[in-house]
Amino acid sequence: MNDFRGRLLPEAAEPAGYAWLIDRYGLDLPLPPRLAAIARRHHPRSTPDWLLLPPPHCPRPTLAGHLAFAFRREGIDLAVLDALFAILPAGEVAEAARAQPTGAFSRRLWFFREWLTGERLDLLDAGAVRYVPAVDTRLQFALAEGERSRRHKVLDNLPGTPAFCPMVRRTPALDAARALQLDARARDTAGRVHPDLVARAASFLLLNDTKSSFAIEGERPSNVRAARWSRAIAEAGRRTPDRAELERLQRIVIGDARFVRLGLRNEGGFVGLHDRIDRSPLPDHVSARPRDLLGLVNGISAWCARAVEGRLDPVVAAAVAAFGFVYVHPFEDGNGRIHRWLIHHVLAAAGYTPPGVVFPVSAAILERIEDYRRVLESRSSAMLPFIDWRATEGGNVEVLNDTASFYRYFDATAHAEFLYECIERTVEEDLPREIRFLVAFDRFAVGVKDMADMPDRRVELLRGFLEQNGGRLSARARSREFAALTDEEAARVERLYAESFGEP
Repeated sequence: MNDFRGRLLPEAAEPAGYAWLIDRYGLDLPLPPRLAAIARRHHPRSTPDWLLLPPPHCPRPTLAGHLAFAFRREGIDLAVLDALFAILPAGEVAEAARAQPTGAFSRRLWFFREWLTGERLDLLDAGAVRYVPAVDTRLQFALAEGERSRRHKVLDNLPGTPAFCPMVRRTPALDAARALQLDARARDTAGRVHPDLVARAASFLLLNDTKSSFAIEGERPSNVRAARWSRAIAEAGRRTPDRAELERLQRIVIGDARFVRLGLRNEGGFVGLHDRIDRSPLPDHVSARPRDLLGLVNGISAWCARAVEGRLDPVVAAAVAAFGFVYVHPFEDGNGRIHRWLIHHVLAAAGYTPPGVVFPVSAAILERIEDYRRVLESRSSAMLPFIDWRATEGGNVEVLNDTASFYRYFDATAHAEFLYECIERTVEEDLPREIRFLVAFDRFAVGVKDMADMPDRRVELLRGFLEQNGGRLSARARSREFAALTDEEAARVERLYAESFGEP
């Protein structure tokens, strides 16, 4: 086979694991970002889309054979398992588990069937066997601490609940990002200077994040509205992001709610355009159905608490919560800014950011807006062909099929990689740059004030003129705003600027 449901294989191979299950049982769902196949030669070349293994790794052509292969080689794909268990008779799963009642694979299969469906299989509790983790942390991110399921003798280290539990694969990019220990680097940078200086840097970074978050949505808020949102970001991590808190944040974001219905949507939603002629919707993304919103929002809230308490990697946890929220799109408006607020919430709640410091993630996203859109579209475009919808008279969409699992379970690996890249930029560039600037400004201000009794606002104006003119005071500035400076003082100011901020 060279093509699997429109996805080209790098060479001829036969589907294995989840790909085999999708094909064998005709599962109707978005394809996982990476699938597995058995190549015909002994040294196949894997790609980001395909894990290719040589012929000796071919599993037995049975349900149990390919599920065991998937668990061992691909990790846990809850979307595929959920779709599979929805059509597979309970007895068939129980039979597969009974084949090796004390085996690790059998107990994990049994656990996931009951965890996803909430139905108890006709099986006796596991006996005196060693606990096995539900998620293999060599393949995927999971909780450092989990709960013991005595019935299955499985350690439930899943990062979420059945209501919401996307998964993230271990990749070389994520392992390399984790090794940087960006949280420790940020604390080290902040610890090298006086706390007052850190507080001033934090204020600037917070303002930068606020402005950037609105700019991503194409908005220029009033100063009052921006200040309200800045305070909301500064308070992230203090309160549980349940429905009430998220609706409070929406009220802060919207400001003027005369033309927006606040609270959870009571009709469909989509992101995209309308046809210019008949105003019919042209969606790039279709949001979750109104009937599914409360369960999904509660699931995201539970994810945040469980991931932080169970010590899931904070950046991974933040990426899943934030991008999961924006795909659900529970509100008519304000989803994008709250989506980015969730990043701040998880990082702060997990103690990843230095106290009082907000990483200007939105600024990093704004600079990489095309990459950001590609990450968002990686899931939206995968879901769209599987969502059956019709246009409503009001130019909205009505979803006709059950799509809840598309938002509950998905692979968020690309989202976590993107967020780590953004945070690396804030830690390695934004925070040190702002602290360096403040140190330089303080040195410059002290020198200026030794020469003339000048208020801070005036010193900042002076610095701005020097920056704009390559370190020299322009004739206009000398003749107007700073006409009171003597020629000798003007020359000293220019030297101070060069000594403080470096030669232009």
